[in-house]
Amino acid sequence: MTNLYATSLLKQQNFPESFQFYFKKSKQDHLREEIQVLQDLVRPRLKIAIVTETWSPEINGVALSLLQLCKGLQKQGHKILLIRPEQKQSCQEFLPNKECLVKAQSIPKYPSLQFGWPQFLKVSNALDTFAPNVVHIVTEGPLGLSVLQAAKAKGIPVSSGFHSPFQEFSRFFDLAFLVKPIQHYLRWFHNNTQMTCIPSKETEYILRQFGVSCPLVVVGRGVDIACFSPEHYSNALRQQWKTTSETTVMLYVGRLSPEKEIDVVVNAYLAMKQRAKQDVKLVIVGDGPDRGRLETLCQGSDVVFTGALTGLNLAQAYASANVFVFASQVETFGNVVLEAMASGLPIIAYDYASAHLHVKRGETGWLSPLSDVASLIQSIYALPNNQQLKAMGLLARKTVQHIGWQYPVHQFEEALYGVVKEIQMTS
Repeated sequence: MTNLYATSLLKQQNFPESFQFYFKKSKQDHLREEIQVLQDLVRPRLKIAIVTETWSPEINGVALSLLQLCKGLQKQGHKILLIRPEQKQSCQEFLPNKECLVKAQSIPKYPSLQFGWPQFLKVSNALDTFAPNVVHIVTEGPLGLSVLQAAKAKGIPVSSGFHSPFQEFSRFFDLAFLVKPIQHYLRWFHNNTQMTCIPSKETEYILRQFGVSCPLVVVGRGVDIACFSPEHYSNALRQQWKTTSETTVMLYVGRLSPEKEIDVVVNAYLAMKQRAKQDVKLVIVGDGPDRGRLETLCQGSDVVFTGALTGLNLAQAYASANVFVFASQVETFGNVVLEAMASGLPIIAYDYASAHLHVKRGETGWLSPLSDVASLIQSIYALPNNQQLKAMGLLARKTVQHIGWQYPVHQFEEALYGVVKEIQMTS
């Protein structure tokens, strides 16, 4: 049906104006989709060098998100050179077209994380051999710096990502004196790239505050709703946790590190148990440098520490809980909030990052103003019964059911094409 014929038909049939608007809008949306398909067919595929100091099977939001983006880009026909530190275990879910591995060094106070040595000659040769259209630097560490310098020297356009507010982390490790120097370094680093990808508009405000002036482009996060689902509920796991069907299981998932402020949740839980004798259980999933201190804090209590979980074990932990509690105030996004919602859990968190974007106050969770610890603790104390939590959790899952990884991949792809096009136009 041509646009001319459609317009004529609408006039002849005297359809209501609102229907005519809907019909025209549908045609416009369909035409836009067709243009996008044609554009994807005629645009040359990119050769992308991706530089990261964290990579699957390491367990963190940056590694998880990057893995999904790389899989999506490769599925679109783009070729990927992955530049990263060596690892003891290899990633089984993705095979890059080319790979350049550098020596690794564990991060002090973060033994599970590492940075890559700045092996300038090695990465420079890898860039020469692969000849990428664009370099994307995920992490701003020594490896990222060496690739930034090599790419700039060769005239290759560079984009970057801002995923971890390291300048804020330092406050929690008795390193407050490093906040300003780290801010200065991050500002210099990102301002020396053509564009920086950020996970949310809130991150834009943070970066602008300390002087990042390069273009900022939002590349969101997704969630696999088949992997994270209420269907993975496990009676056996709840029995392992020593709970009954009546027990309200509060869950935390993430790195066990001071900046996550897990002790806020632990102290609130211990107070609940002592004060009201409620049938509640706190389950903490994850590992990290703060685990020993937290286990000491919980000594003599029934708090469950599972260690780090992945795959089906992680999905079952989410689905077998009743509510997700997240007290971190230093997130750029917080993938775990989406994973919990997809698993059918209501959320207790600060009105910030992922929770701000996806949680509806009073409907799919409880949000407290940032830094209002008392409000967050009160939300924990005021937990409703499991029946109400389940109803809120089902609504939470419904809220995020449309959020997959396809759109973030598209956002990332468009951002990279934009960087390449900008360089072509100015050269």
